[in-house]
Amino acid sequence: MLPAEDRAARAGQPAFYLVKKRVMVGGDTLVDAQATFQNTEAVVSFRFDTAGARRFGDATRDNVGKPFAIVLDNKVISAPVIKEAILGGSGIISGSFTVQSASDLALLLRAGALPAPITILEERTVGPDLGADSIHAGAVASIVGVALVVVFMFLFYGLFGLFADIALMFNLCLMLGSLSLLGATLTLPGIAGIALTMGMAVDANVLIYERIREEMRGGRTMLSSLEAGFTRAFGTILDSHVTTLVAGILLYWLGSGPIKGFAVTLSIGVLTSLFSAILVTRLEIVTWLRRWKPREIPL
Repeated sequence: MLPAEDRAARAGQPAFYLVKKRVMVGGDTLVDAQATFQNTEAVVSFRFDTAGARRFGDATRDNVGKPFAIVLDNKVISAPVIKEAILGGSGIISGSFTVQSASDLALLLRAGALPAPITILEERTVGPDLGADSIHAGAVASIVGVALVVVFMFLFYGLFGLFADIALMFNLCLMLGSLSLLGATLTLPGIAGIALTMGMAVDANVLIYERIREEMRGGRTMLSSLEAGFTRAFGTILDSHVTTLVAGILLYWLGSGPIKGFAVTLSIGVLTSLFSAILVTRLEIVTWLRRWKPREIPL
């Protein structure tokens, strides 16, 4: 005794069917099943391969006037009555079908033709609490990472490190504002992209400062060293940011789901970090020079 599938039971069919254990025609011999129309009525057409056609012809010839149970996952999804012997390997299932019900039955028939059954080996459920914990942990890790970067820049470069930290905070605000303007949802991969961008933002400042140091060791004056540091480091900074931006664009184009979230924050962060590291930091240094008129660069 096999239960009828819910849709079949609602259509006025019996709730249970007495079905022979021996399979007369297996689903692996079904070639195709499609919803179509016959005399303006929705029907389901089906077609078997050579072996299936022979078995189906024998089964229909010996059981004219009896229902033919179509079984999927131990449920009878349909049980049409055999009106006549079908010997050609293809036939029509007719009845009180709507276009949607005919399409559903054709889809179930094609699904039953798959050769491999589905066996559940493991099943996990991730609830909203676990997702919230992951996002919280990612946010904490990003905050700690940014704090360590800020402390490192200040300890290593002093006043100029403080300038870089101010530009970094400006970059973070600019990046979050851009994401808000785009209506983007901040996910865990997006937080990872922000954390990575924060490290890349100060990397540009490191290149500039180290270049200024090299110019000062070469005997240049203070103003000349500052100008040469920004000018000559710009090419390297632009190359690194462009290559990262290309990688972000490709991730967004070829990726999906979380990968796209990471790509969006990474790409926006590359653009904002380039702006803040070059223009904002330079504005801070020029303002400091004009106001305090120092005699040497504290690097």
